[in-house]
Amino acid sequence: MAVGALSNRNVLATLAILVAGALGSATAEEAPFQSRRLTDPGDYPKGIEGPAVDAAGNLYVVNFLEKGTIGRLRPGTSKSGLFARLPGASVGNGIRFDRGGRMYVADFVKHKVFVLEPGQSEPRVYFQGQFHQPNDLAITADGTLYASDPSFGSRTGRIWRITRGPEGKGRGEVMSSERRMGITNGIDLSPDGATLYVGESLTRELWAYRLQGAKLLAPRLVKKFPDFVVGEMHGDIDGLRTDVDGRIYVTRISNGTVAVLSPEGEIKREILLLGKEPTNLTFGGPDGKTVFVTQSQGGFVETFRVDRPGREPCLQVSAAC
Repeated sequence: MAVGALSNRNVLATLAILVAGALGSATAEEAPFQSRRLTDPGDYPKGIEGPAVDAAGNLYVVNFLEKGTIGRLRPGTSKSGLFARLPGASVGNGIRFDRGGRMYVADFVKHKVFVLEPGQSEPRVYFQGQFHQPNDLAITADGTLYASDPSFGSRTGRIWRITRGPEGKGRGEVMSSERRMGITNGIDLSPDGATLYVGESLTRELWAYRLQGAKLLAPRLVKKFPDFVVGEMHGDIDGLRTDVDGRIYVTRISNGTVAVLSPEGEIKREILLLGKEPTNLTFGGPDGKTVFVTQSQGGFVETFRVDRPGREPCLQVSAAC
């Protein structure tokens, strides 16, 4: 279950080969922490969410042009195309890739998690449980999934742990917690895989839990963001991701920023975005140091460079990562 930190040049070189040219040769020269628009406004007009990058450098985002679809942005391009449609009335939210190249998609309308096998664009049901509304996903090196499961009606939430069975089907269980959670939303792991970070909507709180099987232990409040005030630059929180140093990147809706926090909750940086409604983010690029942010307002993706690789690209390389 341990993920480990990306800590040597050989691993970084391997990652660069895997996703070479992901954003074109100019990426490495871009100024860090300065955002630019990557796709045209309106590419994703129906609830843009769930960005994820595969080992080849392709960026995937849910709800391309219409709900229930997944769009794909190929490396070096700025125009997305249709990659897949979810069946029936299903609508995707979070996306994650495992080390085998499988894509997992949380369906928050029909309460499922889909899987798309490498090279395929036909989703099949991986796991279907008694979800409230599966939202975001996090994944470990061994393919274990964690799914946030908010209940907006009761203003509570929970986390599911989903493991891969011998027949390739998911087996899930609700994780126990020492505290009553708020509306669970963004979710990711620490680089060593021992801690799960969970963002809660409405309360704007970010919590850390120590993982022990299906138990969430030792809850720790990492950060409570300021309350939303109409007319002021305070907003809700949504998606989150971690980098290889354990820093936490959190999208702040209405604030129009991505906050970068230490594992202890100290804000290290507040990155100003072009759009004002960032929903989620992911790491990618040739060296894992490119962040992609989905913007609900205007329906586009923006991107900026950072100084350290994300945890997610590390999962695309060897077990030494």
